[in-house]
Amino acid sequence: MPRLTLIDATTATGDRRELLDAIHGAFGATPAMFRTVAHSPAALRAMWGAFGALGGGTLGARLGEQIAVLVADLNGCAYCLAAHTALGRKAGASAEEMAAAQMGESADPRTQAALRFARALVERRGHVGAADVQALRDAGFDEEAAVEILAHVALNLFTNYVNVAFDVPVDFPAVPLRRPAPVAG
Repeated sequence: MPRLTLIDATTATGDRRELLDAIHGAFGATPAMFRTVAHSPAALRAMWGAFGALGGGTLGARLGEQIAVLVADLNGCAYCLAAHTALGRKAGASAEEMAAAQMGESADPRTQAALRFARALVERRGHVGAADVQALRDAGFDEEAAVEILAHVALNLFTNYVNVAFDVPVDFPAVPLRRPAPVAG
């Protein structure tokens, strides 16, 4: 049961309505996560803006979605795992590639390096070392891409926390978590 009510896009006004209309236009529906975040137009603007900005970045949608499913699984976020698995498939990744990414794995060495870095960022709470950044460089990522990988991780931490903390109902086809979600206190 959601811990916050879902904002009804049809009765929302002002900034909420404008943002929810844009989100609906992009998805053809208004996902529950955005309807939850809409309690704060500032937070919704930040989240939606980050999705848009990173969507225009250098990594590409496929790699962004592969990072997202790894981060979702690490954080026990069933909502983001379901959503980003569907979006990853839409971006051209196979079901097998998305399942591997969820575990932090890829047959592609470049993708593997990005996932390894993303995992290190999450597990070490940003405390990565020079060798971690050098591994990205060795895989062909420049400094712009390194920052974008970190930005994808940060955005996904935000969305994971929203969905887990507020128990947002999953409105995408479910995907099983590989790691057990932490138990709420």
